[in-house]
Amino acid sequence: MILAPGVFIAGVVIFLIVIWDAFEAIILPRRVTRKFRLARFYYQFTWSTWKFYARLIPSKKRRDSFLGFYGPISLLFLIAVWAAGLILSFAMMQYGAGSAVNLSGGTPSFYTDLYLSGTTFFTLGLGDVVPHSGVSRFLVVVESGFGFGFLAAVIGYLPFIYGSFAERETDIVLLDARAGTPPTAGELLLRHTFPGGHEALRDLFKDWERWAAQLLESHLSYPVLAYFRSQHDNQSWISSLTAILDACALTISGMEDTCSRQAQLTLAIARHAVVDLCQVFSVAPQPPDKDRLPPEVLQLIRQTLAKHGTKLAETPEANQKLAELRALYEPYVYGLAERFNHSLPGWVPAKKSKDNWQTTAWTKTTNGTAAAALVHDDHF
Repeated sequence: MILAPGVFIAGVVIFLIVIWDAFEAIILPRRVTRKFRLARFYYQFTWSTWKFYARLIPSKKRRDSFLGFYGPISLLFLIAVWAAGLILSFAMMQYGAGSAVNLSGGTPSFYTDLYLSGTTFFTLGLGDVVPHSGVSRFLVVVESGFGFGFLAAVIGYLPFIYGSFAERETDIVLLDARAGTPPTAGELLLRHTFPGGHEALRDLFKDWERWAAQLLESHLSYPVLAYFRSQHDNQSWISSLTAILDACALTISGMEDTCSRQAQLTLAIARHAVVDLCQVFSVAPQPPDKDRLPPEVLQLIRQTLAKHGTKLAETPEANQKLAELRALYEPYVYGLAERFNHSLPGWVPAKKSKDNWQTTAWTKTTNGTAAAALVHDDHF
């Protein structure tokens, strides 16, 4: 039996790094500010590599589909990295303790310790490699306990992640009929010019105030959710949140009614969310590469809304207020969009297009009769 205390200590260090990182990611329900994190380095490396290869794909649809695979795959591979780290750490501790195992038909080696560690972690208990010293038996018992607990934590972690993702996407899908596809602030306000529309808009802002608070809580505690993309290529949590912020800014600067106060509350929590997310993902705020709201587009919004009975203030004070509000959030949402490879929406639809609920790739209607035919109507 040859003891290797250096290897044993290295195994303990790897164990502590991995188990603490998994604890922070799965169990700890709060933001982690520590810079040195295994998960942080993992996502920085894998996401930059994934984005590099995504940019080589010429088709936007295929590129978005490729990016959509990253969130789930990265989560599964991160779990695999944690498991491999724990198995390696216990194998190193077994080896450092002298490889005190009984092996039929061979001489114990590090590979034997690695095999013992793997079968113990996954609670297989094959029995062809048996520990015979007190330290070795203790390590086997401890590893089997951590392996069982780790698998149980993962089983509970995955449904929570997908539940939070589904909860986030619900309001994004609901925004389709309310703000167009992709959503824009101008279209959102235009579709709420009907009688009683301001009350409906106030309720919508209230719903998105809560949505932004839930986004803040879930994505700070579980940052992997930010990499999960929406079902439709023309929707995303960043573009939807930006459209709501734009609409709030227009409402606050141009409307004097009961809806304005709710818009202020929604803008406050939404801005809080994007600023904190920039801090979590180390995204520096940066101004958009071009003005998202040129004067002619702002004038178009005002004229269109005025035709439908909603007047926005056109005074220099209103313009200044709108510019100040935009400066509060635009650099942050633009930084997040660059980080996660999303596109920010305009303030008005770029072209006349159907909403997602109006499209399908399976049927077309001819003389009121649905014909089962595959048509090129881009839905997903």
